[in-house]
Amino acid sequence: MSTANHTPKRIEIYDTTLRDGSQGQGVTFSLVEKIQIAQHLDTLGVDFIEGGFPLSNPKDEAFFRETATISFEHARICAFGMTHRKGLVPEDDPGMKALVAANADLITIVGKSWDLHVVEVLRVETQENLEMIRDSVAFCRKQSGRPIFYDAEHFFDGFRHHRDYALSTIKAALDGGAERMILCDTNGGSLPGWIASVLTKVRQELGPQVKLGIHTHNDCNLGVANTLAAVEAGAMQVQGTINGIGERCGNADLTSIIANLKLKMGCDCLNKGALSQLTHTSRFIYELANLNRVANQPFVGSGAFAHKGGMHVHAVQRVSRSYEHVEPESVGNSRSVLVSELSGASNITATLGQKFDIADDKVLQRKILQKVQDLEHRGYQFEAAEASFELLLHRLLGTRPEFWKLDHYRCVILKTDGDAPVTEAIVKLLLGAAEEHHVADGDGPVHALDGALRKCLVSHYPAIREVHLSDYKVRVVNPTAESAAKVRVIAEFAICHNGDHSQPKRHFATIGVNENIVDASWQALADAFTYHLIEVGQKNAHVTTATSPKN
Repeated sequence: MSTANHTPKRIEIYDTTLRDGSQGQGVTFSLVEKIQIAQHLDTLGVDFIEGGFPLSNPKDEAFFRETATISFEHARICAFGMTHRKGLVPEDDPGMKALVAANADLITIVGKSWDLHVVEVLRVETQENLEMIRDSVAFCRKQSGRPIFYDAEHFFDGFRHHRDYALSTIKAALDGGAERMILCDTNGGSLPGWIASVLTKVRQELGPQVKLGIHTHNDCNLGVANTLAAVEAGAMQVQGTINGIGERCGNADLTSIIANLKLKMGCDCLNKGALSQLTHTSRFIYELANLNRVANQPFVGSGAFAHKGGMHVHAVQRVSRSYEHVEPESVGNSRSVLVSELSGASNITATLGQKFDIADDKVLQRKILQKVQDLEHRGYQFEAAEASFELLLHRLLGTRPEFWKLDHYRCVILKTDGDAPVTEAIVKLLLGAAEEHHVADGDGPVHALDGALRKCLVSHYPAIREVHLSDYKVRVVNPTAESAAKVRVIAEFAICHNGDHSQPKRHFATIGVNENIVDASWQALADAFTYHLIEVGQKNAHVTTATSPKN
């Protein structure tokens, strides 16, 4: 993908997370979050950020007002809208006026390229649609004085059905003064070969001076592949969303597109060094969108460079590229070695061999693996709970301190008809010669137990103030037992200093398994506090545990 003088091909990145992405199921961004995302994308070097349709809702209108007062270092903010309505001239169309009034850096106009949509959906004459495209582009260009991009909606379906008409819609936008022709696979049903062949034919028809872009959807799970095929065929702009969020099956995932452009195709995009922020960007968007991360998401997922099979781990330890196509650090990710019933000794060595000084103790490694296999057979899953796995090693090595001893806990839930349930937890602990006995209420048993346990411990171990529950998952292990089934609780915790929840210092997870969901939760909570106290080097444990594990 380089020219004769070896200059990397420049590819423009057009992000539509704030508009197309927000149309995804369950995705809603506040005004503050939209501005935060725009500023974050700007620091990466994203070229264009589509902010929304200024006529659609007050929040998008406010977004353009706010961003007009912000100095972006690199990105240009785009206002998005449709061609003018049938039967109106652009000067009388509220949508056209809103696009101009948004005062964005540029305007993107979407129009129909498939005659099926023109005749059956818009219900206008095909010639009138061409005039709507041309006149809308010309009006916005003249009135705003800004560049205009044209999104040719359903272009690949339209080209298949009526080649000449689809091309005529592009020519109408060019006649109106559009600077970029974005070909859209709106239904997401095309294959890479078709995308590439159409791009090639359009370039031949319009000439190399016309700048083409690509906008794909992921309905066949080919959004990224189709985008890259378009780039190889001559597209110089790619559109997509971070993490591929969007309507139906989503848009093309910009995290994978950017990584492939930079690392596989040698293209120039984003700021220098920004690729190493890709994983952080992915997680930042998931957090604001209130979506769960996808563990096996290429490049940026927590499992993208996770190795579980013993043979794989052994090979990666010797030559990382034997099972990794790029270096994890190149995209800001990291390698992880999972410990499970499928593990080999290499997994133990790679995971915690140095930390626990067991890298050369093959007998102990086998003992650990045997214990892990036994516990996973009973419902545990240590690959998702690294903190509990470390505590297991401490038990087997006889090095786990016991900071307290549980005398008992009790949870009481009072529910009367028509009233919200009230939960109260009582916890009694023995801490050496001291005894702590406290009660706390909460929104549920986990919340109440957490509060009572903290009250018992905080005067002895102030560091537990830093531990905060950030995620909580419950899964039935043996569903055939129905309501008496064993459950697995995995709790994720964030370590936040000085009460700053916005920038946790680190995360870890613990696990509990029991037929009683409350006791499984207690195991996870107690392990979390114990693990953190060990990590911060808390010395004044009152009791030393026995070498045999409790589980």
